[in-house]
Amino acid sequence: MSGCESHTIHYGFVMDGDQVADEVMAVLMKAPRSYTREDTVEINCHGGTLVMKRVLELIIKNGARPAEPGEFTKRAFLNGRIDLAQAESVLDLIKAGNDFAWKASMEQLKGSLSDAVRRMRAIILHEIAFIESAIDDPEHYPMEGYGDTLLKNIKPVLDEVEQLLFHAEDGAVLKEGIHTVIAGKPNSGKSSLLNALSGRQRAIVTDIAGTTRDAIEEQVLLRGIELHVTDTAGIRNTNDPVEKIGVETAKEYIERSDLIIYVADASAPLDEDDKNIIEQIKNRNVIVLLNKSDLPAAVTQEEITALLDKPVLSVSAKFKDGIEDLADLIEEMFLHGKIDPNHEIYITNIRHKNALTEAKKSLLLVKQSVLDGMPEDFYSIDLMNAYEILGSIVGEAVEDDLVNEIFSKFCMGK
Repeated sequence: MSGCESHTIHYGFVMDGDQVADEVMAVLMKAPRSYTREDTVEINCHGGTLVMKRVLELIIKNGARPAEPGEFTKRAFLNGRIDLAQAESVLDLIKAGNDFAWKASMEQLKGSLSDAVRRMRAIILHEIAFIESAIDDPEHYPMEGYGDTLLKNIKPVLDEVEQLLFHAEDGAVLKEGIHTVIAGKPNSGKSSLLNALSGRQRAIVTDIAGTTRDAIEEQVLLRGIELHVTDTAGIRNTNDPVEKIGVETAKEYIERSDLIIYVADASAPLDEDDKNIIEQIKNRNVIVLLNKSDLPAAVTQEEITALLDKPVLSVSAKFKDGIEDLADLIEEMFLHGKIDPNHEIYITNIRHKNALTEAKKSLLLVKQSVLDGMPEDFYSIDLMNAYEILGSIVGEAVEDDLVNEIFSKFCMGK
């Protein structure tokens, strides 16, 4: 196919000697107009594990080899088609579990974060160059009053770093979701709540206390936030050996959770089991739901708040009353504000967050040096540190072992 034009599709057969292995279409993309900026051929064969396996075996038999994890994206990075931040966004895009995580990954893949980093680095580099020139040639580059000028020039950089960090927690929530445990006594309405959140009959609901013996896990998308919800066995003192195992498992899930939704039966007075649960969860992120609001109340919000100083909502899981209020409260607890799907950049990568945090520290040291009247060469040390740290986000001056570590997390091939 070397004599064919790039970006053309060709029809033919994959042959195993005299035998046809499959009827295929082959797409030719010549360098540099391919994902990796290298010559690439993609073979589209008929769906089916056996057919694809035979075609792949024949290709390997004739000199090809299976790609390593992340090899195509790594080649795209090494050949300069994408930078390191964009390469990492490919992995985030593959693992995106909701629309907002997908949009955030797509924005980074398009280069929104990379563009912001390069803008900031250009400003910092200009100041470093001026300081170095002034030290070498003070006659032509006077430094009088430069401290105030430097503070004014780096303020937009510091503001942008702080803005990116401000949204980093939101980005983590969007990407990873919230590990949420529904806890409470037996027959308090936990399973009804899980069904209300998931929009389907995920858990069995009966009037028999202790119906749920094991943890039930479900992925719930609430206002674009992914909740990894676990409905646990009702927590109470029991002599039933099987139920005891469920209770202990529920307590273990509570310890590992980001959020506990404590469901209390508002139609029955609080008892010792309620108080034991409250004691276990009082130092955690908790939302209290006074469930069964459709029945006469035996527990008030004031009564529950006196025992557990956490947000309290009155709901009826059976009739899905109060679910919107619960969504509002989760947004308020875990996000700085309403999620804006049009916001350009949400930091979803812990490496990027750590680099921005270190860059902020260096820029604050520059600011403090100016305020303390330190010599100008002190400025350039911390400015250079901020410049290099920001460069690590996009893959400039980054160590090979870090690159290998990042791409080792990719799936096979991609």
